[in-house]
Amino acid sequence: TAACVTGGNPEKLVRIPDLTGFAKTEVIIPRSSRNVYDAAVRNIGVTVITVDTPEELENAISPRTAMIYLLSDHPGSGALTLAAVAGIARPKQIPILVDAAAEILTIPNVHLQQGATIVAYSGGKAICGPQCAGVLLGRKDLLMSAWQASAPHHGPGRDNKVGREEMLGMLAAVEAWKKRDHPAEWKKWLSWLDNVSKRVSTIDGITTDVREPDGLGNRSPSLVISWNPAKLHVSGEDAAEELAKSSPRVAVGTGGGGRRGAGPDPNVTSISVTAWMMQPGDDKVAADRIHSVLSRKRSPRDTTMAAPATNLTGRWDVDIEFFSSKSQHAFSIEQDGNWIRGTHQGDFAAKDMVGEVEGDQVKLRSSERRPGVNVTFTFAGSIANNTMSGMVYMGEYLNATFSAKRRPAPETYTRIRVPSGRPLAT
Repeated sequence: TAACVTGGNPEKLVRIPDLTGFAKTEVIIPRSSRNVYDAAVRNIGVTVITVDTPEELENAISPRTAMIYLLSDHPGSGALTLAAVAGIARPKQIPILVDAAAEILTIPNVHLQQGATIVAYSGGKAICGPQCAGVLLGRKDLLMSAWQASAPHHGPGRDNKVGREEMLGMLAAVEAWKKRDHPAEWKKWLSWLDNVSKRVSTIDGITTDVREPDGLGNRSPSLVISWNPAKLHVSGEDAAEELAKSSPRVAVGTGGGGRRGAGPDPNVTSISVTAWMMQPGDDKVAADRIHSVLSRKRSPRDTTMAAPATNLTGRWDVDIEFFSSKSQHAFSIEQDGNWIRGTHQGDFAAKDMVGEVEGDQVKLRSSERRPGVNVTFTFAGSIANNTMSGMVYMGEYLNATFSAKRRPAPETYTRIRVPSGRPLAT
C-alpha cells in the first residue's frame, strides 16, 4: 500500500500516515474482501472505499485511487473475482494487490496470470518458511517501491522489520518448495490421517471422514472425527479445549457433524485434524491423545438451568478495567426467564447483546462487526443486589475486569389538570 501511495518517492514516504497533498489516497476493497487484516492497508492513512458490484467498482475508481485490494478468489467473492476486477482496473492502470497468505505457491503464478499486479504470501503457512516473513511477487517497479518502504529503511515499514536471517530463511523455503515432491507429500499426509482414523475408530460411536480440498488455500487433507455428544457426553468444542490445554497439546478444529453432502446434523459434533504441519511421529501422538480424550467415560450432563436469582431488566452503568486504561460502558437489558437480550454501549458504538442468567451467575456476549473489524466481549460474573462483577473475555486480546451497577428506575409522576378557579384538594 505504501508503494502504491508514494510511487517510490521518499519525501512522501516519511510523511505517512499524513497524506495531505498526496495524489493517491484511496484504496478500493470489495466488501467480500474486507477482513481483520486490512488494518495493514488502513495503517498507511488511506481512505478505504468499499464496493459490492462491478458497477460500483467502476464508479469508485478515480485519480485518487492508489490500488485495489482483494482476497484471493473465494466462494463469497461473487461477481468481483480477480479476473472481473482486472478487466476493469488494468485499462485504467490501477494496481491490484491479491492477498494469498494461506495459499500454496504456484509457479507460474496463477494470480499474476489472471491479472493481479502484486501477490502476497505468508512465509509461515504452506511454504513452511519463517513465520515472521513472507513473499511478494509481481511488477518490479512496485516491488522496488515496497522494498524502499520496508525495514531497514526509515518510514512506515521500519517497525515491521524482517531480519536478514528471516530473509535467507524465506529464500531457502521457496527454493525447497520448488524441489519438494508435492504428490508424495500429499500421500504421506493421507497415511498419517489414516493412522489417526484407525486409532480413534476403535471407540464405539466414532465415525471418520477424510476430506481432500482441491483449492489453493490452506491446502491440506483433513480428518473429520464425528460422534453423537449425547452418547460420549462431550462436545467437539470441549474436546478441542481439553486437547489444547493438557500435555502433549494437540490443536484441532471444531464444527458441526454430518457427512459430506448430507448437510449439518444437530445430533452430531466433531473435531478435525489437518496434516500439513505434522512432523514424522506427530500422527501417533495426535492419535493417542484424541483416543484418550474421547474414550474417557463421562456421566451425562445435567442440562437443567437454575432459576435466576434476580431479574436484570433495566439499564446498567458498566466500568471496565483494561490492562492500562478504564472505560465507562452501559447495558440495556431485557430478561425473559434465564435468557437475556439487550444492547451493549461501548466507547464508540452500540452492539446487540445476548446472554443468560443461572442462579447468581450471568454471562453476556456482544460483538462489534463492521468491515474489517470483529471485537467480541464476553462478560461473565456474579450478581449481588443491584451489582454485577467479573471478567471480560476478549478472545485474542485476552481479558479485562468489569463491574456494573443498576441505574435507579426513573420516578413517575401523574399530571392533574385543575379547572380554572377551583382549588386543588389537599
